[in-house]
Amino acid sequence: MLHLEKKNKMSEKKPRIRVTSRSFSRNSILANELLEFFPDSVFNMDGPWAGLPNIEEFLSDADGVILGLETMDLPILKKLSNVQIIAKYGVGLDNLDVNAAKKLGIKVGWSGGVNKRSASEQALGFMLGLSRNLFFTSFPLKKGEWVRGGGGFLTGKTIGIIGCGFIGMDLIYLLQPFNCKILICDILDKTDVENTYGVQQVSQEQLLKESDIISLHVPFTKLTKNMVNEKFLVNMKTTAYLINNSRGQVVNQQALGLALKNNIISGAALDVFEPEPPVDLSFLALPNLMVTPHIGGSAEEAILAMGRSAIKHLKEHFYG
Repeated sequence: MLHLEKKNKMSEKKPRIRVTSRSFSRNSILANELLEFFPDSVFNMDGPWAGLPNIEEFLSDADGVILGLETMDLPILKKLSNVQIIAKYGVGLDNLDVNAAKKLGIKVGWSGGVNKRSASEQALGFMLGLSRNLFFTSFPLKKGEWVRGGGGFLTGKTIGIIGCGFIGMDLIYLLQPFNCKILICDILDKTDVENTYGVQQVSQEQLLKESDIISLHVPFTKLTKNMVNEKFLVNMKTTAYLINNSRGQVVNQQALGLALKNNIISGAALDVFEPEPPVDLSFLALPNLMVTPHIGGSAEEAILAMGRSAIKHLKEHFYG
């Protein structure tokens, strides 16, 4: 009888969830939806946006984690003896050692593509802004300089998409009304995408040579680190533009800065940097560079979708 009572009390205990993501923590809708199922949840309301300095202490008694941008490698994971599941808030897994988690018996809850429309819309917005010269005429105008120049159509241009996963494919879908020639480059065979949208999978060399706009949608891996380097940039058309809203480490920022200063390419638009926030103010001030503060996947609808995906993984794990 005593054993049965103890079991019943244990079954009534709610899992302890700790939320490292400040973005999730400060969203009242997501916080309330999480608390409905996990009333003992603790949130990172005031910590750094991209990393808790005391993450091991914060997660010391956690049964489950909603992870944002904080690094979770093997040394940290080994210290989290109670954690059963890490639910990813966001789609990037480069900050989480998934293999180490699996070896330690920690489940990883992740759903790809939940913020794809947010990121693909931003990339399309960059394309329109660069093509029609919306950005580079507004900068001088804010200083009282009337510099006219309407750019050119996005319609009919050749667009190169490097990385044709969820976001890359959604960008192809959004580009359909513009009648662009679309070239894609991916390490996987994308014959199905070619057949569906009438695009062409080509080598990176051909894509760089022919594209008027190149948009990066790759994960950060050993293969993609500093993928955009001096050689990459000199092989682009001098009239071409570069867009990156994937990961900052994919672009060698020094090489890009030199290419922009020397008119190796016409311009660029970046949403991501290395480090973040960026510290090189002279780079940010380049007149042919458009920048945004890593907001590509952060449309209101995407934040809710990412947060609810993480909650869903926790509910499935703890409650079935």
